Amino acid sequence: MGKIKVLFLCTGNSARSQMAEGFLRRLAGDRFEASSAGTQPKGLNPLTTRAMEEIGIDISGHRSKDVSEFKGHDFSYVVTVCDRAKQSCPVFPATTQVLHWSLDDPADTLGTEEEKLAVFRRVCDKIEQRIHEFVKRVA
Repeated sequence: MGKIKVLFLCTGNSARSQMAEGFLRRLAGDRFEASSAGTQPKGLNPLTTRAMEEIGIDISGHRSKDVSEFKGHDFSYVVTVCDRAKQSCPVFPATTQVLHWSLDDPADTLGTEEEKLAVFRRVCDKIEQRIHEFVKRVA
């Protein structure tokens, strides 16, 4: 049997969905095929890459993708990681389970670079917990 295909979807595909894709690949890439996209992609946020790098996950080769790139692809799960993406989530085949994780957008944080990075780290930790729970429940 093939890998379970998962698409993480947010608005900008700059932080949360990229983190989730990186975590799922690292933690269970032998059982899951992870992808990420945005409804309005903005490019990979450098602080996303930095926060993930600090915990040993290299996503520097990721790029921000539009959800339209995945039109016609079959996914077992689509996970929206922000409220705006949930509201504008495209329709997927009936075989796809859509889950929603409401997570703060670290890219919206104001302050110094260190203050922003602290928020990216916090969101990163939350996503790691969610991925662990998801893998336990699904696999």
